Amino acid sequence: MPSNLDLARRLLALSQSGLHFTAEEYDRERYREIAQIATDLLANESQHPAKKLHQTWFVEDGYATPKVDVRGAIFRGETVLLVRETTDGKWTVPGGWADINDSPSTAVLKEIEQESGFTARIIKLAALYDRNLHDHPPHFFHLWKAFFICEITGGAARFSNETDGVEFFPLEELPELSTGRSTAKQIRRMYEHHLHREWPTEFD
Repeated sequence: MPSNLDLARRLLALSQSGLHFTAEEYDRERYREIAQIATDLLANESQHPAKKLHQTWFVEDGYATPKVDVRGAIFRGETVLLVRETTDGKWTVPGGWADINDSPSTAVLKEIEQESGFTARIIKLAALYDRNLHDHPPHFFHLWKAFFICEITGGAARFSNETDGVEFFPLEELPELSTGRSTAKQIRRMYEHHLHREWPTEFD
């Protein structure tokens, strides 16, 4: 059964898409009311005011689609490269939002360099996951997560305005992870793809 977050997110998406396609003012008013109801429901279950939730969702208009998060998994022996996020003090595979005008490969290589200091090359796209179907905490937006297997080509470990730690960790001794970004299960699955590069891309 869908969660209240899933239902509210669907209502917001319908409202956004309806406002994009509908010119009739009476219908537009109804879509705006749907958005208000959805954000009120979310506000009742969270510590965030409805107005802030509404502004966060409607930062862009047009047809509502999932957002894309790219992650670059880099292994050295039986260790994995992780970066520590300044926002929560926890560790993750380097990555982040894909930017407008960037291809998926450009986006993940840029994120690796920005967050870790290393330059890299892509070996394969290992997985394209629906965030809702994996062990991540709830998120306001619906996300797809693209995991790439990569190799370091240069650079050196360096912090950024988003990260204050860059280290390789043994797969059996992972630190506390920022599970909204990547999970231990996903990291270990990416290691299997690293070892078996002939495997096809997996997807939800």
